[in-house]
Amino acid sequence: MLTRRAVIFGLTAACGWAAKPGQPGRASVRIPFWVTDGGTAPDAPSAKLNGAPAKVLRVQGPGDDLIVLLVLDLAGDLAQVDPARNALAGLVSKLPANTWVALMRAQDGLTVLQDPTADREKLAQTIRGLSISGRAGLLDTIETAASIGDRMIEKSRARVAVFYVTDSNITNYREDYANPVINSSDSRDMSRRFPEGLVKEKIRQLRARLIGRETPLFVVHLDYRSDTLNEAYQTGVLELATASGGSATFCRSNGEIPDAIGQMFQLIGSHRVAVVQSAALSVKQADVELAAEGCYLKYRTRVQLRR
Repeated sequence: MLTRRAVIFGLTAACGWAAKPGQPGRASVRIPFWVTDGGTAPDAPSAKLNGAPAKVLRVQGPGDDLIVLLVLDLAGDLAQVDPARNALAGLVSKLPANTWVALMRAQDGLTVLQDPTADREKLAQTIRGLSISGRAGLLDTIETAASIGDRMIEKSRARVAVFYVTDSNITNYREDYANPVINSSDSRDMSRRFPEGLVKEKIRQLRARLIGRETPLFVVHLDYRSDTLNEAYQTGVLELATASGGSATFCRSNGEIPDAIGQMFQLIGSHRVAVVQSAALSVKQADVELAAEGCYLKYRTRVQLRR
């Protein structure tokens, strides 16, 4: 089991220094995965990197320690926030004994509200007492959260996951994604026809950087929106989660919120990590394939290799 001292050291060290993609000294890559069809999880899947067989050094699973970096990005309607807070407060008390939870807030930069702890009552009280204000923060903090997760992996060797619960609206960010710069002298400037271009470019940049991280990202969005800008944003959030080896879900009614959060906690708790040898590859990035007989695996399909 993890000690409180070790986990807190990993978090505080990460807040002061975030490991950069491509840091020397790594000859393996961590691939988060889970079984999606109800099949039996494999002891060790087979792996390929860039089409060539790669050795699976070890596999971590539900029996291993788990650190959840729970990031609350809540700035909107209390009719959605209250069911989320109540669900979170109730569900953290049911987490397995080998699960530690750090609580963070995404508004105005990533703020630590609670160091990683197994004290369920303390977590529940902090969640229920969270004030709701400010602007959306997911896009502004997601890379920092992932880098903290990576640092904790290096320090603790536990499974680590970032879990965002968010009601973010793309029009509620400090950066104005709704008004692309239009070149008035260029009648062919496509910004006029595709105002979601700024959102997509931001997602593209984040995705390129997250490929270098090893911490999977999970997201529950409390309020699916169907306007053009938010659809582009929500599609982008799903892309970021999938690219990291995680998952995202979007609630279309307040009644869906408790179940969505509960199911995401289950997915996070059941996820496994294959540590795959990559020393034989000289490239910077690699396509990933994982397979196991009798079941279908969900996993990230591209990674950046570390040396």
